[in-house]
Amino acid sequence: MKRYDFLVYFGKKAMLFFLSIFLLSVFVFYISRLAPGDPLLSYYGERAERLGPQEREWAEKRLGLNESVTVQYVRWLKNALRGDFGISYKYKMEVTEVIKGRIGNTLILGGSGFLLIFGLALLTGILCAWREDGILDRILCKVGTVVSCIPEFWLSLVLILIFSVNLRWLPSSGAGAAGAADDFCGRIRHLILPLTVIVAEHLWYYAYLIRNRLLEEMRADYVLLAKSKGLNKRRILFAHCLRNAVPSYISLMAVSVPHILGGTYIVETVFSYPGLGTLSYESARYKDYNLLMLLCILSGALVIFCSIAAKAINERMDPRTGNRNIAAGAEVQRR
Repeated sequence: MKRYDFLVYFGKKAMLFFLSIFLLSVFVFYISRLAPGDPLLSYYGERAERLGPQEREWAEKRLGLNESVTVQYVRWLKNALRGDFGISYKYKMEVTEVIKGRIGNTLILGGSGFLLIFGLALLTGILCAWREDGILDRILCKVGTVVSCIPEFWLSLVLILIFSVNLRWLPSSGAGAAGAADDFCGRIRHLILPLTVIVAEHLWYYAYLIRNRLLEEMRADYVLLAKSKGLNKRRILFAHCLRNAVPSYISLMAVSVPHILGGTYIVETVFSYPGLGTLSYESARYKDYNLLMLLCILSGALVIFCSIAAKAINERMDPRTGNRNIAAGAEVQRR
């Protein structure tokens, strides 16, 4: 019975995932086609402006743009289910090949930022909870609040102006020096500024959440009982409060992926970092429909998967969540 329940649970999550991806593909496909702009400019460049009526009609027929949006979507969906996502209008090659050359850079930048954010946020949150209302806690609260309110693009431009233009210590764009793709130190230097922006913009938000969660635990009744038994503050914080706060922190990590991913895309665009963020901006700007579709689906799939995973983690670590959902469903059926 348990195996059957597990299969039903997994099947529902899988159906929800694929249904969400389908609706996302429909929405992105129609919005991109209906938005103003000429996709022929992406494929033919400036020559598109000199095309005559017959040449333009032939070019649109060649790219499959002469039919209705619904017919175009059905054809695209059939090809996508076979693994054929079309060619990039700008790069004149398969969109999967274009993405393969960029996805590694985004994984390095976004993955490093994700680990640093949650590692430092946990340490900062513990430190602030340990020194509640102390000088260090108040300084970190004020500085963190101010920094987290600064727009990412503005902070990026300020760091470029200071460290790249004035001091000339760090590069302002790219993922590595030209012709030195294997230079590890060079790649690290190119990562410093964008990584600093990503961490600075998101660190305090999650540190503040873990700080407040720990303070809630430290004011719980079981902490008073532990103190009455003679346990010191350090043991109570790390052995009891932190252990109770970790499950919600893990689910928070899963939910935060869209937040950090969006920030990574913005930073990539400002620093001209050759990742999926820059590629998404270029595909939307130049009406590179096939490339834009696959990028949106990949990003959307990651966001949807992480949201479903976060809910599953919550239900696994705190069975009361699942019980509350079952009780709510039963109440709806009774009504």
